[in-house]
Amino acid sequence: MAVLSVAASKNDHIQGRLDAPVVLVEYADYQCPHCDEAFSLVQRLQQRFGDALCVVFRNFPLVQSHPQALPAAIVAEYAAAHGQFWPAHDALFRSQQQLGEVVYRELMRELGLSEDGMMIAMETPVYMQRIQDDIEGGMRSGVKGTPTFFVNDQIFVPQRSFEELYELINAAVIPAG
Repeated sequence: MAVLSVAASKNDHIQGRLDAPVVLVEYADYQCPHCDEAFSLVQRLQQRFGDALCVVFRNFPLVQSHPQALPAAIVAEYAAAHGQFWPAHDALFRSQQQLGEVVYRELMRELGLSEDGMMIAMETPVYMQRIQDDIEGGMRSGVKGTPTFFVNDQIFVPQRSFEELYELINAAVIPAG
């Protein structure tokens, strides 16, 4: 079974406490339809488990199949540099069917960020290193597609659906005893 090769840290995009009973690391692509489904699931998991769950997001754009995955990741990283990662992350998934410059510019206006700065970020390697580090860490951890989840550093391989994450997290939060 694959294990997470790069431990979750304060350098990641996190919601929750890294010392929570369950740390859920997700490698995802903003244009991947399965990641969009997982986005809704993760939100439900956060509502259900609250402080017992820490969510970590890492970029894994599948550029061959999803041409807007990398630009969207750059937009999210640009927003992150201005303290707006999670609002950008959520908006990108909510706008998944329309990803492109119009959506990115509108998002910058909504977040109060510079559209020109975002366009410069698209043309320069400013945020590519962060994205590349996520991709390389994912590959070392056995990520082959998106979404890929790790629960407390162990890869999660669904048998039927991603809904199985609920049972796995529940078992980790409330150990049988």
